[in-house]
Amino acid sequence: MLNLLITIIIIFTLLLTWVLVQQAARKFAANHPELGQAKEEGLGCGKTCGCIKGSCSAED
Repeated sequence: MLNLLITIIIIFTLLLTWVLVQQAARKFAANHPELGQAKEEGLGCGKTCGCIKGSCSAED
């Protein structure tokens, strides 16, 4: 039972940490627009835009 509780706490802590890291990255990007937009995970060329040989075209 103790192992289960420890596992739940670890998973929750990792999830919370990841959310806080994403939030900090968005805040940093908002405060430093000269560095460009923050790239969200799962977005960009090669993920959802039909990327062919390094160039993206808009999906219809």
